[in-house]
Amino acid sequence: MTTATSTPPASLTRRARWASLLQRYGVLAALALLVIFGALRYEGFLSVYNVSTVLSYNSMFGLIALGMTFVIISGGIDLSVGSVAAFASVIAALLSPFGLWPALLGAVAAAAILGLINGLLIAYARILPFITTLAMLLAARGLALLFAGNQSVSVDYERNFTTFGQGNLLGVPYTALVLFAAFALGALILRSSTFGRHVLAVGGNEEAARLMGLNVERIKVLVYTLSGALAGLAGVILASQFGAGQPTEGLGWELTAIAAVVVGGTLLTGGLGSVGSSLVGVLLLGIIFNILNFENGRGTISLSAYWQSVIRGAFLLLVVVLQNQLTRRRS
Repeated sequence: MTTATSTPPASLTRRARWASLLQRYGVLAALALLVIFGALRYEGFLSVYNVSTVLSYNSMFGLIALGMTFVIISGGIDLSVGSVAAFASVIAALLSPFGLWPALLGAVAAAAILGLINGLLIAYARILPFITTLAMLLAARGLALLFAGNQSVSVDYERNFTTFGQGNLLGVPYTALVLFAAFALGALILRSSTFGRHVLAVGGNEEAARLMGLNVERIKVLVYTLSGALAGLAGVILASQFGAGQPTEGLGWELTAIAAVVVGGTLLTGGLGSVGSSLVGVLLLGIIFNILNFENGRGTISLSAYWQSVIRGAFLLLVVVLQNQLTRRRS
């Protein structure tokens, strides 16, 4: 007795293959096309000043997106990162009279504690990540305003704290070097470490991961602590770049990070994602707004800063829809 096996049509297989390639490399191709477009259209687009400015400013979003990548791959979400970054900027400014390292380590540690609280509540109290991190968004913002006395906190310029956010090495901003080093380490952890494989497993199927003997709760706690720490580092850069702790900054940063991660191809359902693609997503969003600034300067268009939120929201919705369609075609 023979058993017939059905083979998918060649057209479907070909379509699934193209969908897979587009989902994996589409954002990189879009980034390359945007860079070529900008270089041909605008004078000074590839100048050292413009490139270093884009990298330095977007380093904050990049670090937050890196933490968000691990969170989303694990099957969660972190809405508190913008407020945590603002809180960390205030702590860094308050500690800046003691020097760069005490300010940096103190701010990152304070932010990591907030991330740890998120992780503990999500992992052990079984509160949904959306609710937990939304509550932390409000709490961290309140703490930032409380510590800052409801005003910006100026840093101590005599201790060279601002060098971290404004200095450079051979024309490359220190913040960009920190960004690339963090992403290189993040990629190594995700793909080549036991922790990274466990994060992927938890996001892919939490119950299956538990049956495999993985400590799912500990993994979740570590992921949210990491997200908090990276948001704290972004807050240190914020204070160092602008010369003050900014308790009201960070509004919408969580959406920028989520947009960059999703643009990079990480599934919102968890279990699949790439650190490198998230970096490309950050750069893509940064260059889009950089091009809009150039167009504003040419007088072609006139968009206020508030339009950035509109564009960012529309872009995120478009990418989610496209990602959903590509995932269907691959299946």
